[in-house]
Amino acid sequence: MEYEKNTAREATEEVVLKAAKGMPILILNILGILASIGLFVWGIISLEDSGGAFGGILLGIAIFYWVLPVWLLFAGLRVVHPNEALVMTLFGKYVGTLKGAGFYFVNPFMVAAAVPKAGGNSGDAPAKEETDSLTGAAKTATAALAKKRLSLKTMALSNNKQKINDKLGNPIIIGIVVIWRVKDTAKAMFDVDNYMDYLSIQSDSALRNIVRLYPYDATDDEDANEKSLRGSSLEVSQKLAEEIQSKVEVAGIEIIEAKITHLAYAPEIAAAMLQRQQASAIVDARQLIVEGAVGMVEMAIEKLNEHSVVDLDEERKAAMVSNLMVVLCGNRDAQPVVNSGSLY
Repeated sequence: MEYEKNTAREATEEVVLKAAKGMPILILNILGILASIGLFVWGIISLEDSGGAFGGILLGIAIFYWVLPVWLLFAGLRVVHPNEALVMTLFGKYVGTLKGAGFYFVNPFMVAAAVPKAGGNSGDAPAKEETDSLTGAAKTATAALAKKRLSLKTMALSNNKQKINDKLGNPIIIGIVVIWRVKDTAKAMFDVDNYMDYLSIQSDSALRNIVRLYPYDATDDEDANEKSLRGSSLEVSQKLAEEIQSKVEVAGIEIIEAKITHLAYAPEIAAAMLQRQQASAIVDARQLIVEGAVGMVEMAIEKLNEHSVVDLDEERKAAMVSNLMVVLCGNRDAQPVVNSGSLY
């Protein structure tokens, strides 16, 4: 039981594999090949000259080196590119992750785990177009090289736009982009079936959970301080990133940021919501115009009284206020009317 627990723990915790430099091994192997060729020639000459056992021993050493050691040494050489990793297994057991750009030599019996492709499991059959473009051994070798290296680069995930109901029940169309990278290679490879598909599904789920907490827009006066999807994009993005991170921690993925790339009402209510926004804008504009007009009328009456330009009774003040309000609040230019008579 203790052995099973330890094995499970090792399979979900990244271990950086310490490997020897590959260039010295490669040079030694090439020198060994040249030496074995020399031994082979020397053994043949010895057999022809003396026919003794010494020539046979030399031939045996040369042949043995070509049969086993030379291929094992070549099989243990690995090349790692920048921001890539090889997740190594030995007879089915995870032994470590080979990181850092360079040329390395590892146990020849170690195998790099296959990296799953987005949109399908690692064991899925290749697409027909890929099958037609490659044939035979070339197709197998290319597919193996493409699947063995786990990318550690920062990548962007942009799922399809979704229709989700906001806090008020209004259907909206929203799309996001998630910036992420693989943080723990062991978890990404062994704790989930396909870490890219897992991230995509969890991003959609987190987006639905977050959108339901906010209205599309806060328009009422009493809700002026309420957070909304349109007005509080930074806070929504931060909560969205935290929600996704909590869901993909098991896959060894780090979420750098998540941002809303598209936000709009669904087509079935877009026209009605546009009319509502237009009506709200008109009311706000009218309110501002009336407040300004009242201030201007008040200032005009104070200036007239201050400089004793004309003495106005209450009825004349009311008439002047009415005329000024019509002029200042009207949608069209005022048409002046000259009164040559008296108000009485």
